[in-house]
Amino acid sequence: MSGITRRRALGAAASAAAGLTAVVAAHSPAPAATPHDHGKPGREPGSFDEVYLGRRIQGGPSHDGGHHGDHGTGYSVRIDGDELHVMRNADGTWISVVNHYEPQATPRALARAAVVELQGAALVPLAAPASSAA
Repeated sequence: MSGITRRRALGAAASAAAGLTAVVAAHSPAPAATPHDHGKPGREPGSFDEVYLGRRIQGGPSHDGGHHGDHGTGYSVRIDGDELHVMRNADGTWISVVNHYEPQATPRALARAAVVELQGAALVPLAAPASSAA
């Protein structure tokens, strides 16, 4: 009688299959990005202009070279004409001074979240740092 049982044979086959799966996975190309990866770095968000909860929100590429209000992102967001200071995170999400700890996937979502957070209050512009003249 041989020392190989059905259980051992099935176990050996399962181990071989797992090893083959690992080898194939290691040599397979990464999946291509889908057209809906709006929050990925490198993909520039489009412009928007809409009324959301009674407030006019607008966003689009800035034309001042990233020197005012967009924190170097090259993108500007406004609520009722006032600029919302926005920043883009390394993972492609967006934050603002109004909702700094609630990253959003797009500037439009960021503007909408800011409108909700403001609860009807006016957006107060950021003040320029005071000079240290002594």
